[in-house]
Amino acid sequence: MNEYERQRRIAESTKKLYPPGTRIELINMKDPYAPVTSGTRGTVKFVDSMGTIFPEWDNNRTIGIVPGEDTFRKFTHEEIEAENQSKSEVENETPDEDSGMTMGM
Repeated sequence: MNEYERQRRIAESTKKLYPPGTRIELINMKDPYAPVTSGTRGTVKFVDSMGTIFPEWDNNRTIGIVPGEDTFRKFTHEEIEAENQSKSEVENETPDEDSGMTMGM
């Protein structure tokens, strides 16, 4: 198998492991110029033909991660459910109308 075919197979495997919508968390990025902070979470948008994973990070960055160079982890189903639950709780909170705060002009 030549290098091109090997890289193509790795990219296809990565695409199957990290389909669009997969939630991930960065552990460490080796990019010396503009790394994403460790602990940042993101949602996979796509995997390119070289196997680079391109998430949309929760901090709105879009830099890709390279499996084998950068360290990250895939969220478990339970973690995704817990994250969705906490988002839903925050969205359902309403400000207290009797808080006593007024806006001045």
